[in-house]
Amino acid sequence: KPCCFGPAAMSLPAGSRASVQTALRTLLAARWPSQRDVRSWLQLLSVLQWVLSFLLLGTVSLMILIYLVFTSFWPISALYLAWIIFDWDTPEKGGRRLPCLRRWPVWRHFRDYFPVKLVKTHDLSPSHNYIIGSHPHGILCVGAFCNFITGSTGFGEMFPGIRPFLTTLAGNFRLPVFREYLMSGGLCPVTRRAIGYLLSKNGTGNAVAIVIGGAAESLSCRPGITTLILKKRKGFVRMALQHGAYLVPSFSFGENDLFRQVVFEEGSWMRSIQQRFQKMMGFAPCVFYGRGLTSVQSRGFLPYPRPVTTVVGEPVMVPKIEDPSSETVDMYHEMYIRSLLKLFNENKTKYGLSETDELHIL
Repeated sequence: KPCCFGPAAMSLPAGSRASVQTALRTLLAARWPSQRDVRSWLQLLSVLQWVLSFLLLGTVSLMILIYLVFTSFWPISALYLAWIIFDWDTPEKGGRRLPCLRRWPVWRHFRDYFPVKLVKTHDLSPSHNYIIGSHPHGILCVGAFCNFITGSTGFGEMFPGIRPFLTTLAGNFRLPVFREYLMSGGLCPVTRRAIGYLLSKNGTGNAVAIVIGGAAESLSCRPGITTLILKKRKGFVRMALQHGAYLVPSFSFGENDLFRQVVFEEGSWMRSIQQRFQKMMGFAPCVFYGRGLTSVQSRGFLPYPRPVTTVVGEPVMVPKIEDPSSETVDMYHEMYIRSLLKLFNENKTKYGLSETDELHIL
């Protein structure tokens, strides 16, 4: 049998040889991906994995474990259920953060996709604990996650000796696998017990970031409009007083520009459904869209690549009062709002807003 790489290959018809040569020339002349293209793809993939993790990881893991119960692999589900029961209180006792996950290189690509930037205006002393108010909520809290959970924007270098934590819905820590993912990054439940533990039993130098507006604020998220749900949100101030934690305002400029949302007017039946769902489940079902995988012009569930700049403001010094009166809580709540408004007005023109833009607080 003649070898296909021997003289027989040289006996190809002239037309075939010409076709092969043309194909090779076309291949060699094709544009290879540049470093910029590779970076863009890595950035897109990093954001894709983050969105899918937050939207699907918990639900898919739960479905897989339920399915395994009815197969020969049922011991996996049984062992994991036993682990969750044993580990039930860990999220409310500081969690189980992994520094290596916070330094994961993928977060640098995640940061550069938008890009996300952290701006420091004042020092935070490691001898105190802090509650950082994170505003606005947006759709997926990109600024808060990138700055307080990943190390990609240099929080540790800007605020040496400060350990940042970010709070999220307690129900997220009941979902298998997803709970481990959240705790490894430094997230904890937004409950009095969890926040109280970090502020009283975990030493000093802790900064607990709370997205004050929560799910209710996400319903009003839209580009060009900055509305915060804050006037009646005073629980974080009471906790700060009970533990002597300083209050620190922060604002993520550009957060509301990452998605487009179908906003239903107050009083409409769809808005009522959203509000009822939010009260029952703790989160609001938003109808939103972003860009697709193929291009910025296509529609999908990924955030648009818009700059997000998180500015951390001046701490409001708070005394420790175990049982603060309503008047005291109101006083420090007003001090916090004034500090937040000052932070917004001093920085809005630097990061994409005009002098006439105002911060609406409801």
